[in-house]
Amino acid sequence: MSINELTANISELRELRRMADEIQAEIDAIQDKIKEYMNAAGVDTLAGVDYKISYKTITSQRFDTTAFKKENPEIAALYTKTTTARRFTVS
Repeated sequence: MSINELTANISELRELRRMADEIQAEIDAIQDKIKEYMNAAGVDTLAGVDYKISYKTITSQRFDTTAFKKENPEIAALYTKTTTARRFTVS
């Protein structure tokens, strides 16, 4: 790949990411409108001809690793593993 091709690819990537951000913002806005409607109607499920939407409260429990590491650093060290990955960024 030549430097010109690389520059063109990076420009295209940046433009596509900008477009994806715009589309995501539009998706979020429409979802917010639907959620507002559901809250106002007092429903947590909607069904239509070709869709079903649910907007329900979900409760979950998760292990607090930060607190565990703080209170039990020796035990946490025994069960902590290091992983290596490569991160791709364009700025």
